Parts: sequence; structure tokens; C-alpha cells
Amino acid sequence: MRNTPTRASRTPRLRAALVAVAVAAVTGTTLAGSPAAASSGAAPATDTTQFKGVNWADPRDNFADDLLQLSGLSTTDTYRQTYAKATRIIAAFRANLGANTVRLPINPYTVNGAYWKSYRGVIDAASDQGFKVIVSYWEGTGAQKDGFIDDTATYWPMWDTVVKAYKNDRHVYFEPMNEPHGYTDTEWADIAAKWLSTYSKVPRNRVFVSGAGYNDHVTTVCADPRLKGTYLSLHHYGFWKDYATYDQWVADLKVRIGDCANRTVADEFGAPMTTGLNYNVKTPDDNFVNYVQAVTDTFRELKMGSVYWPGLRTDDTYSMQTLTGTTARPWLATTNQSGADRLAWAWGRGKPVAG
Repeated sequence: MRNTPTRASRTPRLRAALVAVAVAAVTGTTLAGSPAAASSGAAPATDTTQFKGVNWADPRDNFADDLLQLSGLSTTDTYRQTYAKATRIIAAFRANLGANTVRLPINPYTVNGAYWKSYRGVIDAASDQGFKVIVSYWEGTGAQKDGFIDDTATYWPMWDTVVKAYKNDRHVYFEPMNEPHGYTDTEWADIAAKWLSTYSKVPRNRVFVSGAGYNDHVTTVCADPRLKGTYLSLHHYGFWKDYATYDQWVADLKVRIGDCANRTVADEFGAPMTTGLNYNVKTPDDNFVNYVQAVTDTFRELKMGSVYWPGLRTDDTYSMQTLTGTTARPWLATTNQSGADRLAWAWGRGKPVAG
């Protein structure tokens, strides 16, 4: 997640039948504590371009000390209602942007209680449409928002539940923690290695190990042999600098990746989409235009997957999509076509920017 100029805080399934109807309408035991050593599993591909995605977020930036409520959904919805709404929103991500991946937040409040049954409707709806789904743990807010796991006594049972539910679903990927900035690079690598050992039956090529700090560099986790075979997640934002040239943004991004591009997915990056900026034209005096053009060019050059922040988040100037339709039958509209064009360019489609 990121600060924006408007926020002060930081840095029994209904699957086959429901998905067929919805798409047509719109176009076992506790796992934690296992002593087994981590299995290497299949290695990731030599590039990560298969991940073309967006984040779908709670309006609170996913930091919450209660149930997560993704934009367009309600915590009072049943599984069937959640599944139906999520099916439409996922279909809109594909129709409007060409996405095939969605990144979703989890926390213990959402997973360890009754709401988990309904929340699974989001994951199931995405998976049933063939989307890759990255589920990532977010810490709480207030004093809890410190870059550390809030409570290991609820963190591990949360992952027990999620892994048990989805370890056999090839579309679901697991990210042990979002932006673990409270830990040193070594401490974070130790926790990631413990996660892999604990859930040794999860293939490593279905795990995203966050870069250290605010996911802002992957070089140290990439070098750790205990984490071999996993994907790495990187975050990169234009607000990190008041101004940089296109070339400076390219250099800044590449130093954070090192020689690890073949394992790395930028599963958060973003810029203002509702302020009228045109990302299809070179504008050297505008920091955000330089940033967006630089990172999307670099993702394409390095054959890196990318997951925009956010695809949908209510009242976020960075949001690539906005809700339309009714509460029961949501759909999406694109907030900035030039931003969508640059996203398509990063994903290997479209045209370069005009001079």
C-alpha cells in the first residue's frame, strides 16, 4: 500500500453452475507446526509475464482490525451474494483491462471467523474464471501498523485455514505478509523460510515472498537459498520521489530488482488516475508521467509480471477502475484510458508512448 495525497497513513461451493450463469449474464487438519523440511517444488518460469493483474482493496487500504470489506462488497453478504458480485467485478477486470490476476487481502479477523465462508466467494469466483489469485496477509491499523505480524497466535491459524482450503487449487498463490518493514532483511527471510517449512506441501512456485522493507527491494530474499523456487514480490511507487526523470526512475527500479527479474512480480505499483494525467505522451517535467512510462517500459523489457495498485478501491485517486451498476449487480468503468494503455503495454500489448 501507499500513502496518497489524500491520506495521512502510510508508508458446499456453487462453483460450476454459478460461474456459468454469472459469466453468461455479464458477457483437512491443522497444518502449522509441521516439522517437515521445505520442499523445493517446481521452479518458477524464466519470466513472470503470466501475471497480468490488479489489486482489489478495502477502502481502508486493507489495514483493518476487523473484517475486510472489499470495495463493492458487504460483510453482510452470503457466500452466494459475494460470489455473484465478485464474478461480475472479476469479469470487468478482464473485459476492461485484459487482466488475468487479482491480488486480495486477508487478515485473521476475516479468516478465523464466520465471515470466511462468505469471503471465500471472492477467491472462488476469481479462480473459477481462470484468474490467478494472490492472497496476502495485511497487518492491522493504529498501533498494529508497524510492519510486524500483529499476533502469531492468530496469524498461523489463519494460514492453516487458507492453505487447507486452497492448497490444491492451482490458481491460488500465497503471500505470507504484505510489506514486512518492521523486520530486518534477515529477520524477514527467517519468517518466510519458516512459512515455507510449515507449509511444505505447498509448491514453491505458488508462493510469493515479499521483498524486504516495504516490499521495496527483492535482492536479499532472492539471494537466500532457503527461499529458492518462490516468486518474489516488489512494490514501487512514484510518490517516493518529488521528481525524477524517466531514466532515473528506470535506474531506481532496476537496482531494487538486481538480477532477480525472472522471479519477480511487481504486485504493487501505481499513480494518480483520476486527476487528468495523460500517460501516453512524454511529459518530461511531470514526475508521475515519467514514473509510469519508466516502470511499464521496464516491466515489459525485463519480462516481469505486474499487478497494479489498485484495480479497484473506492475513493482512491490511484484506482484504475470505478464502480458502476447497482449494488447487487456491480460493474466497472476505467478511470484513465491512458493509464490502462500503459498497463497493457507492461503486459506485452499496445503501442509505445508518443513523443
